[in-house]
Amino acid sequence: MIIFNYIEQIKICLSNLKHSGKTVGFVPTMGALHQGHISLIEKAKQQCDFVVSSIFVNPTQFNDLNDLKKYPRSLQADCVMLEKAGCDVVFSPEINEIYTSEEIKLMQQQIEDKTWMLDMVVDFGMLDKVMEGAYRKGHFNGVAQVVSKLFRIIEPDKAYFGQKDFQQLAIIRSMTKQLGMSIEIIGCPIVREVDGLAMSSRNTRLSKEQRELAPVISIILFKSKELYQSLTVGELKSFVEKEFNSIPQINLEYFEIVDVNTLQPILEYSQTQSAIACVSLKLGEIRLIDNVILY
Repeated sequence: MIIFNYIEQIKICLSNLKHSGKTVGFVPTMGALHQGHISLIEKAKQQCDFVVSSIFVNPTQFNDLNDLKKYPRSLQADCVMLEKAGCDVVFSPEINEIYTSEEIKLMQQQIEDKTWMLDMVVDFGMLDKVMEGAYRKGHFNGVAQVVSKLFRIIEPDKAYFGQKDFQQLAIIRSMTKQLGMSIEIIGCPIVREVDGLAMSSRNTRLSKEQRELAPVISIILFKSKELYQSLTVGELKSFVEKEFNSIPQINLEYFEIVDVNTLQPILEYSQTQSAIACVSLKLGEIRLIDNVILY
């Protein structure tokens, strides 16, 4: 496995590959890898000739400066995991390789408002107005910008994202389509711990007591999947919210039942649409998200 830190290096490498007809799969990450990330690498290996992963903690998608500072960084361990999984190349740039000096200066000045960071005309419609978009100001602008930059650098045939960040997956698909990028976006299933907790880099920040409690998130979500046929949308939302709110250590931000394609809340179940149940909560200071497809 080769590690590149500079755009020019990786572009030369990938240019040679593409001239030889090789297909490139891309897995963008912010590091602090776990088996969920590795499952994306494994899927890319199955479908592509050559697999690239990036490790870059992107400042513009954090709406909380403390969250950015506390984000776990473990580059050496991450590279060991990627190599074992069969990744061919890792792109691990410094911030000034991705962003211009002017953009970096603006980041420092406007850390709480990132709408200015989007240097492209992309209209997400209502996709970024609900759920994570409502709670994390500027987050999806930051995601779209860094992913579009990485896509232009790597120019992959396919790119792989986990379905735990379901709204992000929808945003990336919309962005790719609007920018006319001929990249196939592949969504991959959530990978869970044995006890059901969705794998996340944030899980390492949970205390022992919090980690023991955390599996209740998936337990309640899967219970909602069992009950949806016997309850109305309103009744199911009330049941789930009551379950989470009965746990003192949990601060529920939202539980929404939305259309899989539009991400807009549904008022009643319909055979013409698929629905997904999405949750965001804080366990202590740690913010966790999860989801389950209802039907």
